[in-house]
Amino acid sequence: MGLSEHFWRPRAKAWWAAAALTLIAPFCRAQTEATGYQVYVVPQFQAAELQRVWAPILERVSQESGVRLSLKLVKDIPAFEAELAAGRPDFAYMNPYHQLMAHESQGYLPLLRDRKLLQGLLLVRQDDPIQSVQELRGKEIAFPAPNALGASLLIRAQLTEQEKIDFKPVYAKTHSNAYRQTLIGKTAASGGLQATLNKESDAVRQGLRVLMVTQGAAPHPFSVHPRVPAEQAKAVANAMLKLAGDAKMQPLFQDIPMREPMRADFERDYRPITKLRLQKYLDSQQD
Repeated sequence: MGLSEHFWRPRAKAWWAAAALTLIAPFCRAQTEATGYQVYVVPQFQAAELQRVWAPILERVSQESGVRLSLKLVKDIPAFEAELAAGRPDFAYMNPYHQLMAHESQGYLPLLRDRKLLQGLLLVRQDDPIQSVQELRGKEIAFPAPNALGASLLIRAQLTEQEKIDFKPVYAKTHSNAYRQTLIGKTAASGGLQATLNKESDAVRQGLRVLMVTQGAAPHPFSVHPRVPAEQAKAVANAMLKLAGDAKMQPLFQDIPMREPMRADFERDYRPITKLRLQKYLDSQQD
């Protein structure tokens, strides 16, 4: 099933699903509170790196908040999108466009985000003679996933709407894969983010150069499903804000990346994304 089908379901089906959820919610909530909540993280990085960063953060947040949290990893971005569309994550760190669609389909609300705006990077090989995006006309460009906001949607929209060029998108499933497809010459360019590029090896960073930077948007939020009681969601958010100020924890928050977390607001931070009219750049063939 394509991503747009996951998120833009008929209203009737959504109503029946909501009715069923209402009937079983009290039992599920009590059971979930007893066993703890699962936190899903969009796989921008390799699983080992996500485990290294998030596991100690969630352990400390659980201690500080009294809310038990456990990390749940999935293999790639399409798999994460499917889990999010089904409403399985209790908490999730997602990209901004995921937040918009997850709010529409499941009611997910953003709790925290970084202060710095998100910008997409279009990269080419350091030794490639290409100096203008116009030279990418008709060429293949690697992206981590169809609706990664900064690393895919913003770039594809800007190339199409502003630069007026045609190109062939290739979806590599992770940021690292996209970078490497360009490095080995399989694609002419790749989409990414400064945060994920910074996490790559010296060989990858030095082998690529930035050809274009997109406009800014509110960055990845840490969000919660509405089935989680509000007082517990607040306790988790408060604990994360407190820990982000701990000198020993700051390096981990920088690696999320969420160097300066602040409280997020859906209407202020993510509703404006609809004005970018990015829906037509979703690839419904991607599962």
